[in-house]
Order: sequence, then structure tokens, then C-alpha cells
Amino acid sequence: MPTPSPARMHDFTVVSNEQIARGVYSLVIEAPKLASMLKPGQFVNIRVPGNAMSLLRIPLSYASANPETGTVEIWYAVVGDGTERMAAWTPGFTGDLLGPGGHGWSVPKDCRRALVVGGGIGVPPVLCLGRELSARGIAFDAVVGAASSDTMVGVHEFERAGAGTVAVATDDGSAGHHGFCTDLLADLLARNDYDYIATCGPGVMMKKVADAAAAADVFCEASLERMMSCGFGACSTCNVETVDGMKGACMCGPVFDAKKVVVW
Repeated sequence: MPTPSPARMHDFTVVSNEQIARGVYSLVIEAPKLASMLKPGQFVNIRVPGNAMSLLRIPLSYASANPETGTVEIWYAVVGDGTERMAAWTPGFTGDLLGPGGHGWSVPKDCRRALVVGGGIGVPPVLCLGRELSARGIAFDAVVGAASSDTMVGVHEFERAGAGTVAVATDDGSAGHHGFCTDLLADLLARNDYDYIATCGPGVMMKKVADAAAAADVFCEASLERMMSCGFGACSTCNVETVDGMKGACMCGPVFDAKKVVVW
């Protein structure tokens, strides 16, 4: 387990907290020091007051960080009591979080073209990566999947970030390909020479992306979701089984070499 953790406590003030899709919100907070420290693929562990029974912070990835304005944008899905209380936050609300947590994406130095694949609320970390790729002059394509068109996020943001292709899939066929976003990989891999693939989303989806990348002999990384209770390597509740043994997602991840992941 690598030490020490890069995470530190940060106070924040809510700038905005708006719904961007069914059940999905964009939270923009002002936290200048954090905004200057975050790297694509890292996460924050945010405290949500209001329920004495909820002792743990909520680990969330981020969509963008702007050191100039000192703001961080976090997309989250309302899936339980904690995120329901988050959805009620209004501008001016103050709180604290722990971050930045873990380590992010490791784009190969010689990467010329990349493919990012995001499913559901797994879009933010690969969107953040896409923006960095664009800033570094690296061409990239994006695949975005969701249950339905009204729950989909990130398509327009990927387009604005300069993605060459943004391929879309929905489970119900209400937007793009009717089926899973992994159905679109074969065509993209056949038509383009990728040096790197990054993915985040449901475990089943990431496993399919990892298998496709391995078959094409392309280096692939995956951002794994685990319950990062402490966020700095003390509690061992976020372990990921890898070929090198159990690794804590909050310190050794959340981004892992996909070939080394045993249990998704």
C-alpha cells in the first residue's frame, strides 16, 4: 500500500447544484487549493451532514477542476439517503471533504490516439481525462452508454472537448445504438489504431472493454468503484483483487491496469 495519502481536508462552498439528467446532478464547489491539486481519475470523499446514522463520507469522482476560478465540478447520481441530502444543497452551503484521493490515469508518453469508454455515472472520470488528452494534443474518441436518453450525461461535453467521434448507446434504444456501449467497440477498434483505452462504469461493462483491449493488444486502464470508507488506506474496505494480491482502491487505485484486475 503506497504511503502517504495525497488526501487532505478541504473546506468548500457550493456555487451551484443543478440537475443535468434524470437522477443526476452537477455540483460545483469553490475549493481553490483542491482545484489546483486534482488530477484526472482521482476522487474526493465528501461529508454529507444531516443524518447521525450516516457516519461515512461519500467517495465521488469529478468532471472538471479549474485552478483559475478555484472551482471543482462533481457529477453524482441520487441513489440513496446521502446523495438525496446532497441534492438539496443550495449555493452558499458550506462543508468539507477529503481529497484528492488515490491516483489517476497513466496515459502512455507515446500515446497518439486514445479511446475513452464511460457508462452511466462512470462518465465523469473519463470526461476529465478526455479534456486533458485534448489539452495535450492527443486525439481521442469517446463511447458513452446509459440506460436511456434522459439519464445520459457527457455527450455534448465530449464534443466540446474535441473528441473525434462520440459514439452513443442506450439500453432502451432511446438514443444512439440500441444495446450496450461495449457493442460499439469492435467497429472503433477495427477502424482506428489506439495506443490507450480508459474506461469507467459498471464492472460487467469494464470487463468487456478490458477483454476487447487485450484482444487488440492495447493498454487499458479502468477506474473501479469501491466503498472507500476512509479514503486514505486505513480501513481496507475498498480492496480490489488483482494478480498481485489485494489492493486498496483508495490508494492503489481507483485507476488500475485492466489486465491485472481479477474481480470486477
